[in-house]
Amino acid sequence: MNGVLCINKPLGITSHDVVARVRRILGIRQVGHTGTLDPDAQGVLPVCVGKATRAAELLTASEKEYRTTVRFGITTDTQDISGNILSETPCTATEEEIRRAALSFVGETEQIPPMYSAIKQGGKKLYELARSGVEVERKARHITIYKMVIHSICENGMDFSVRVSKGTYIRTLCADIGDALGCGGVMTSLIRTACGDWFRLENAITLEELETRKEEGRLSEVLTPPDAFFAEYPPLSLNEVQSVRVKNGVPIYIKQPEGMTFRVYDDQGQFIALSHTVANDKGRICLALLKGFY
Repeated sequence: MNGVLCINKPLGITSHDVVARVRRILGIRQVGHTGTLDPDAQGVLPVCVGKATRAAELLTASEKEYRTTVRFGITTDTQDISGNILSETPCTATEEEIRRAALSFVGETEQIPPMYSAIKQGGKKLYELARSGVEVERKARHITIYKMVIHSICENGMDFSVRVSKGTYIRTLCADIGDALGCGGVMTSLIRTACGDWFRLENAITLEELETRKEEGRLSEVLTPPDAFFAEYPPLSLNEVQSVRVKNGVPIYIKQPEGMTFRVYDDQGQFIALSHTVANDKGRICLALLKGFY
């Protein structure tokens, strides 16, 4: 059983809870998620199963889309509504001022990760330090807000959608918009609506639906095979001898141009690797492994 599930994570549970549920439902240990969603967030959570777990880091690097709401006039230690209130300042900004402040974040920018995050510093996760009352200096990260659509604005809040690069914290974006208005802000809801170009909320299934598919023997309908994520690369089929060599980590020589990337299939038609062509010190072209799926 190999592939990636598009799970609609519900509110109130962690991403690790989702992984545990999928393991129990499918009866397989090799399961992992890509891109953590907080318990207070819901929506698209790609879950890799079997050999597809080796594609997790590639999927994590994809752009993501969210729909969120922010409440102005409040700051908390977690940058969302579930945290401890640090300050309350009335929001006096006009609708146009709110719109202008929010849209000013579109494009390439720097963002300081929140203390309540899973980023490690000094061997400890930031949220572990935060829970023990320790705050440390964090380096700003380069992020990109590709697109922002504002759905509605009221006197103390805003409902909007964004498409962002890897590593962008929407809680921090909400807080930064509030800071730009001079009153602070906290995220009050978050739904991930898409991960990359492969997974969208309208195609996501609940854990209950996954259980039903398993009972009905229809898992193949919701498992995306790992090679589907590399469709932009041409396929390369190997014979039996070449397949054995590749699976044993032995280079093979092929008649292909240097610098090409291939989806590699063994003699049984099974997807086994993502590889590219390189020239050795004698100028011969060989197939070098980028990521194995065997």
